[in-house]
Amino acid sequence: MAAAAPMRIGGATFDSPLLLAPLAGVSDSPFRRLAREQGASGVYTEMVSADGLTRGNRATLDYCAFEPSERPIGIQLFGSDPGVMAEATRLLCDLPAEKRPDLVDINMGCPVRKVVNRRAGAALLGDVPRIVTMVRRMRDVSSVPVTAKIRLGWDGSSRNVVDVAKALEDAGASAVAIHARTRAEKFEGNAHWEMIGEAKRAVGIPVIGNGDVRTPDDAKLLLETTGCDGVMLGRAAFGDPWVFRRARA
Repeated sequence: MAAAAPMRIGGATFDSPLLLAPLAGVSDSPFRRLAREQGASGVYTEMVSADGLTRGNRATLDYCAFEPSERPIGIQLFGSDPGVMAEATRLLCDLPAEKRPDLVDINMGCPVRKVVNRRAGAALLGDVPRIVTMVRRMRDVSSVPVTAKIRLGWDGSSRNVVDVAKALEDAGASAVAIHARTRAEKFEGNAHWEMIGEAKRAVGIPVIGNGDVRTPDDAKLLLETTGCDGVMLGRAAFGDPWVFRRARA
């Protein structure tokens, strides 16, 4: 793993494939700094409400704050309205350079009921035209790469990860991260890594794998078996951020 090539997402360079996933209630600034100190090559904020940003909500704005040592960093937005998502992206890109993120990520994977009931998170996977419109409108106003974190689909009968990944690429997304479970599976059962490989073979943008990566050996195996460009560690890093350092050894 130590010899792994750097990964580029648009103009952002990550010195290894190992990233800290966005984790609601966990990936705040102190935890992100700890993950970077322990070897994560990049980090993401907790998911941030696009509606809250556009309304100027102070608490929402605070979620977007970060220290220079956290770079490269992505701010992950969630929402369902392409216009609101685009306006939130514009606001982030209009920030002074020292407060501007290195990329803006779209949450298309959150399985939580209160999120999907608002047609956000994993609910977006059932509306590919909306995804395309959202990414295009965000790209039109963004000075940084726009990416997305998705799941395999809504449930076992609608695994559309390859179609979604291709649509994201066609719409202008610079990378896609894939949690290898459906929304229905949430965090249960085994991750279906083979479908990350299918998506990787279908697109030319960087693909980042996620799901059931608990150890350095898991990270190495995911990279080798799927050909993906990066690995996101989420729950495994919570309580054990040193996993990044072990994986880089």
